[in-house]
Amino acid sequence: MSFHVLTAELIQECSTFNKGRTGLDEYRVEILETGAAAIAQRREARAELKGFLDVAEAEGWRVTHALSATATPGPIVTAEAFEHLLGIITDAAAAQKDSLDGVLLALHGAMAAEGCDDPEGELLTRLRAILGPDLPIGITLDLHTNTTPEMAAGANVAVSFKTYPHVDHVETASHAARVMQRLMEGRARGRTLRLKLPMLDEANGGRSDVMPTMAYYDRARAHETEPGILAVSVNSGFADADVLESGPSILVSYDLLTEGAAARAEQIARDLAGSIWADRDACANRFLSVAETCAYVQGFQPKRPGPLVISDFSDNPGAGAYGDATNLLAGLLELNLQNAGFGPLIDPEAAATLHGHALGETVTLPVGGKCDPRYGGAPLMLTGEIRHLSAEGLLVGDGPVIGGITFRFGKTAVLRVNGIDILIVTERGQAYDLQQFKAFGIQPETLSVLGLKSQQHFRAAFEPIAAEVIVCDCGALASPNYRIRDYFKLRRPIWPLDEIAGAPDFLIS
Repeated sequence: MSFHVLTAELIQECSTFNKGRTGLDEYRVEILETGAAAIAQRREARAELKGFLDVAEAEGWRVTHALSATATPGPIVTAEAFEHLLGIITDAAAAQKDSLDGVLLALHGAMAAEGCDDPEGELLTRLRAILGPDLPIGITLDLHTNTTPEMAAGANVAVSFKTYPHVDHVETASHAARVMQRLMEGRARGRTLRLKLPMLDEANGGRSDVMPTMAYYDRARAHETEPGILAVSVNSGFADADVLESGPSILVSYDLLTEGAAARAEQIARDLAGSIWADRDACANRFLSVAETCAYVQGFQPKRPGPLVISDFSDNPGAGAYGDATNLLAGLLELNLQNAGFGPLIDPEAAATLHGHALGETVTLPVGGKCDPRYGGAPLMLTGEIRHLSAEGLLVGDGPVIGGITFRFGKTAVLRVNGIDILIVTERGQAYDLQQFKAFGIQPETLSVLGLKSQQHFRAAFEPIAAEVIVCDCGALASPNYRIRDYFKLRRPIWPLDEIAGAPDFLIS
């Protein structure tokens, strides 16, 4: 029997502390396409749609693809964009509802919009109103999702990434699609249990390359082989969103047709949550101040070829930070380095100014620190030589995170100042692919020092070429010091902002 499945991708992670707004133009920078046009761009990319379509072709499904919309993490989504994007998906569902056998959605889980703190839950609620309670719906999520009861209630199966850096987009989507096949055949009836921990973040932010966090994913995979357990997702949450349900959660999708599966799902969730709570202080990162970072750079003696890679952790655009913090850059410029690199620093004004000059010119201009100097430093007045100009900032990723995906930085320039090639860009984006530098004349492997605006995704491509990696907290918006941000909506008490004595309460829905 051939099944008809509606698919869509709607992916955005939002920092509620970022003063800006994400509109449709921000989606168009990455992708905002429907139907065949979306499939043409995403079919062979490291994207969830590929995983859905791989299974669809193998099983002979008829697929109606409604939307692929993804934007770099940033501020909350405008009400207009929110309604437009959800409307594309719900209109497609309404038009096809009489022939649909299932729905597969690639979501993030930490989206926020004007007037709505839970867009993913709202989307699922609207779809249920159109399609009814029985049509199978499967979702994929980033492990940095802030899951809600509405998200769990709307999804017969929910599958989150199990890698950070995220390199399992396709595998995660394939997992959800394989379960969808079982649901549509009637061989399983899925339900998703959600457990919420009273924490703002997991100890390592979901890193899958360090203990004890990586062991949680191994345990989840092992549980997924048990009878009646369809998917187990360990979510570290997204602490840069001030919403009620921010923080780590466990999702266990189970089969109602399997005796004892519901009880086993709750036991799995409680066991994993207990470990995450017990390990809440086991952070693998050592966060250096700017002064400590610069001292480390000065004394660095490499033990293998490659650059000393510095994560400008708290100014990660991938966590919704502004990407224009200057504190770390200012410190590095004082060291008179040779053959160093830094970026991507997001400064549309500086990029436009540099494009008013020619290659090889020496230019003086203010760089960075323009969005909110309280977080990460004020603008720097720099004098440097223009080493590269690109009108579109276009590149195609070739690494494990964005391999095959076309990426646009907009107007892009490389300014060499005090031995540092500074990659200055217009559009938002963190560092997670070597091509983000190579496309603009910077060869990361050959550098002495490389500062990256990224927290963890950079490791997939840059750690293999690095002599060493260190992490700096420059005091920008995504600082691991949560107390620099004012939270008002969180469910309290919550660790580490509050003291929680004794065994914590785990909320189950």
